Amino acid sequence: MLVETVFRSADLPTAERFEGWRQVMSATHAPLELRSTRAADFHARLRLISLGDVAVWPAEFDPTVFVRTPKLIRQSDPEIFHLTLVLKGHGGVAWSRQEATYGLGDFYSTDSARTSETWTSQELIRTVGVEVPKARLPLPRGRAEQAIGRPMSGGTGVGALLALFLTQLSENTGQYTAEDAPRLGTVLADLVAALFAHTLETVTSLSPETRRRTLALAIQAFIRQNLHDPGLTPGAIAAAHAVSLSHLHRLFRDEGVTVAAYIRGQRLEGARHNLTDPALHDTPIHVIAARWGFPRAAEFSRAFRAAYGVPPRDYRHGPSRTAA
Repeated sequence: MLVETVFRSADLPTAERFEGWRQVMSATHAPLELRSTRAADFHARLRLISLGDVAVWPAEFDPTVFVRTPKLIRQSDPEIFHLTLVLKGHGGVAWSRQEATYGLGDFYSTDSARTSETWTSQELIRTVGVEVPKARLPLPRGRAEQAIGRPMSGGTGVGALLALFLTQLSENTGQYTAEDAPRLGTVLADLVAALFAHTLETVTSLSPETRRRTLALAIQAFIRQNLHDPGLTPGAIAAAHAVSLSHLHRLFRDEGVTVAAYIRGQRLEGARHNLTDPALHDTPIHVIAARWGFPRAAEFSRAFRAAYGVPPRDYRHGPSRTAA
């Protein structure tokens, strides 16, 4: 059988589980800083399958942020590329000013020599990761590094072949012997190289500005669809779109508005339309306000007057509403 090492956080005392996860991840990949909203009682399970100097690790774990800092790179750089196939959940990776998101069926990639911050969605995520030494890839070093961060799908073409290989291997390691490990590692390295080469040949032609604007429009649509949700905060919006909070704020800053101001403006506009809806004529103003995320009537009245020049009651009954 192939050599496997298993880590289960449940085998550790509750207070030691997240630190145990950090140690395993640092040993498996490279030294990392980890954060989690569930560090107090962390759930994780990982199988490390050794294929010579290539490693595959199926895993499931609670929300985690993985950070590779300049100091940690100076401390240790194993000179590896990392790919992860997402089987459940979503997340994102940021390197300096570059950022990429990923979802079900996607691959995301990192380079042990580059600073990065990788985060996962606020749910249990399930993945299959693979670590390949840079020297094993039959590609020029600089060429391979250009593939890191590019969109890679596990649903079509070379990506589908790699995804199938990884899932079948991780689901049934018992059909292989220890002697098969080096050969499987070679096949896996070749598939990773093929995916990198394919990605570089077919990278999207959309400009960075077009991709940025498309993401901004998608987030704005998400906000409009969830205005009634009291949990609609910048943090929740960023998590839903697998972007960092700073990137979210930067997107809206480029649009000339803050995230909070955009949410408030859309909620006020929804309330304004309700105030002039004949079907809601008998609905108290404070009830309409609460539906649109303003639980305090006085706060709603001040915000409405600041936006439209009149109090909500006057707007509902006065001619000024037609001019707003």
